[in-house]
Amino acid sequence: MDDVKWLEVAINTTHDRLDEVSAKLTAAGMDGLVIEDEQDFLTFLEQNKKYWDYVDQELMDRMRGIARIKFYVPDDADGRAQLETYTRGLDCEYTVTSLQENDWAYSWQKYYQPLTIGSRLYVVPEWERSKPVPDGRCPLYLNPGLTFGTGAHASTQLCLEGVEAHTVPGRNVLDLGCGSGILSIAALCLGASSARAVDIDPKAVDVAYENAELNGIQKDRYLVQSGDVLSDKRLADELAQDKYHLVLANIVADVIIPLSAQVPNLLAEDGVFLCSGIIDTRAAEVEAAIAAHGLTITNRRERNGWVALEAKLG
Repeated sequence: MDDVKWLEVAINTTHDRLDEVSAKLTAAGMDGLVIEDEQDFLTFLEQNKKYWDYVDQELMDRMRGIARIKFYVPDDADGRAQLETYTRGLDCEYTVTSLQENDWAYSWQKYYQPLTIGSRLYVVPEWERSKPVPDGRCPLYLNPGLTFGTGAHASTQLCLEGVEAHTVPGRNVLDLGCGSGILSIAALCLGASSARAVDIDPKAVDVAYENAELNGIQKDRYLVQSGDVLSDKRLADELAQDKYHLVLANIVADVIIPLSAQVPNLLAEDGVFLCSGIIDTRAAEVEAAIAAHGLTITNRRERNGWVALEAKLG
């Protein structure tokens, strides 16, 4: 059976007219709208800047000056009739591009290929799991289409190298800001007895559990929950009831700095705090905060302008 073909309709307008044009399209019967707006994008970045230190310049350039609305109709006689109805009376320029279903559903998969990390890990997209794993490598299966955290970013690779170096069979792990669960799942694949993971995004819970299942990891070894350990004292106290051999935080400097105050309450005596997601210009601030809370930096990894730090008690 041939792939379904679609038409992507992109209507160019201005920020001030987005609501007006959207209302006209909705009134005409099109309710599946995609809004792309530079102003909303910049507002979102400003309101959430504590969650990152760096936004990709290519993304910034792609959003510059953008105010448009997209929708999709089948590329057939009925779809073109719908298109005529939806665009009748619109005083805006628009473009129509023919797509096949797999253009939007699957083409992104070509950007995710298996990654060799460190000396043992082999990060494999779920759809590539039928291919052989190199000798001596431990496979870590992920579905990168689910959300953030695929292993491709330098900061994640640095953290995975640390996970490989410090995971001890039979010991436990805490993953703060777990995202897709890639770090804690890697530790479990490498022999950790159990792992606990937390993320402020509720969607991360299902995603991490789904990725864990791809690796044969069940909930008796892996607990994932949503919450903000910085603002929720009850959650912080609950986590501190255990002591962890490996505490992971692949986040950003502005979160790691206050988080470092809680790490001594979470680490086992011989445990390792491994943090990454730190742009190199912020590394000194993070190192100072870690030292101020009684931890000693034992290793520093750098790649492509990103830094990962390892620390121990004392």
